[in-house]
Amino acid sequence: MNRRYYIATMGCQMNQYDSDHLGQVLQNSGYLPSENPKEADLILINTCTVRAKAEQKAYSLLGRMAALKRKRPDTVLAMMGCIAQQEGGRLLDRFPHLDLVVGTREISKITEFLKKIEENGERVVATDLHQGPLTLVNRPGYFSGRVTGFVSIMEGCDNFCSYCVVPYVRGREVSRAPEEILQEVTCLVEQGVKEVTLLGQNVNSYYTYGEDKRFGFPDLLQTLNRVDGLKRIRFTTSHPKDLSDALIQCFADLEHLCPHIHLPFQAGSNKILEAMRRGYTRERYMALVQKLREARPDIAVTGDVMVGFPGESEQDFKMTLDLIKKIEFDMLFSFSYSDRKGTEAEKMKDKISAPMKRRRLTDLQTMQRDMTLEKNRALVGSVTEVLVEGESKKGGQLTGRTGTNKVVNFMGNNGLIGHIVDVTVKEAYANSLWAEPTPKEPAT
Repeated sequence: MNRRYYIATMGCQMNQYDSDHLGQVLQNSGYLPSENPKEADLILINTCTVRAKAEQKAYSLLGRMAALKRKRPDTVLAMMGCIAQQEGGRLLDRFPHLDLVVGTREISKITEFLKKIEENGERVVATDLHQGPLTLVNRPGYFSGRVTGFVSIMEGCDNFCSYCVVPYVRGREVSRAPEEILQEVTCLVEQGVKEVTLLGQNVNSYYTYGEDKRFGFPDLLQTLNRVDGLKRIRFTTSHPKDLSDALIQCFADLEHLCPHIHLPFQAGSNKILEAMRRGYTRERYMALVQKLREARPDIAVTGDVMVGFPGESEQDFKMTLDLIKKIEFDMLFSFSYSDRKGTEAEKMKDKISAPMKRRRLTDLQTMQRDMTLEKNRALVGSVTEVLVEGESKKGGQLTGRTGTNKVVNFMGNNGLIGHIVDVTVKEAYANSLWAEPTPKEPAT
C-alpha cells in the first residue's frame, strides 16, 4: 500500500516552491499526497524564521503534530526550511518525537534520509549549506489544474542586511543555469500553467556565464518572454540597490512581463537605512520608482516596510510615512522589527518598546489602507484584463488577478479558468475589486 505524506508550508513563496519540489520527489518515490496529517505516514513542516511570529507559529504546529505522532508512533515527523537550517540538531534535543531535520539546501535527498530512519531507526539532521540550488524535478501532471506557478532562479543572499537571518539560513547566492530554468518553465506551461513567478532572495543579482559572456536577469526575462503559451511573467524579490536600467527597460519592452514590481524599501530614513545596511538612500529609491513609472506608466509598485528598528526616532518614523505618501504605493507588507538570532541588529542598543512599535505599525497600516482603497476606487468603471485562477473562497464566484497584481472577483463559469478575460470594475475594496465580465462586441 502506498505511503502518504502531508506538508504544512509556512512563510514565503520560496517555501511554497520548495514544498512543491519535495512533493514531486516524494511522488516519484511512490508516496501519495494527503490533505489530512492524521492520515499521513510522513508529516513535514516547512518553516520560516524571518520574523519571530512565523517562528512561533512553526513551533506551535510542531507541538500539535508531535501529539499526532504520540498516537501513531510509526509516523515520521520532519521539520524542514529555515528554522531547521538555523537550529539543526538542537531541534532533536528539544523535541523527542522529531525524526528528521532538513535544511534549505538538502531537501532533494529526502528519500535517502527516510531510508535511514525506516531501516536503521536513525534520527537524521541534514543542514549542509554548501549544496547547489535545487535541480529540476519534472513529474508530469503534478501541476495540472494550476494556472500559476513558481520557479526558483537562484538561492541564497549575499547582502547581510543587519536585521536579516536569510543569508545564514539560505546560504550564499547561487544562480541556476538558464537552460534548466527554461526547461522548468516549459514543463509548467505544458501542464497548463499560464503565469510564472520567478523567485530568489534577490533576483536582481541573478547571473551566470556562458561562452565568456555574462547572462543576467534581464537576459533571462527576455528568454522566457519567448516561451510559447506563457502569458505572464512576474518576479520577486527585487533589491533596490541592484535594480538596473536594463531591468527597468524590460517593463517597457517585454510583452509578457506584468506591470508590477515588489520593491522592498524597509525605511524612509537614511539614518535607519544605513543602520540596516540596505545599500541605498531614500533619494535613490524614489529615483528608481520614477524611472520605473517613466518606462511603464501603469506599473504598480508594492513594497516591504519595517517599523521599530533599533534607534528609530519619531522623526525617522515620520520620514518613512513621508516616503510612503510621496511614492503612493499600491500596497505594502508592513511589520514590526523583531530580533533575529545571530544578526548585527540583535546586538544593537536603543530597542523600541513593544507598545511604540504597535502604535507606529497601526498608524502606518491605517494610512496605507486608505491609500490603497483610494487607488482601487479610481479603477471603478475601467476595463482591465484578469487571468482567471479559479473559484473564489466564497464559492460561486471566480477570482483572478490583474497584470498589476490586484485581486478581482466576479461571476462567471468555470470554463474561464486559465484564460485572460476583460472585466469592468464595479466596486473597490481595500484588498480586492469586484467586477463584471465585459461583453465582447459582435464581429462585423
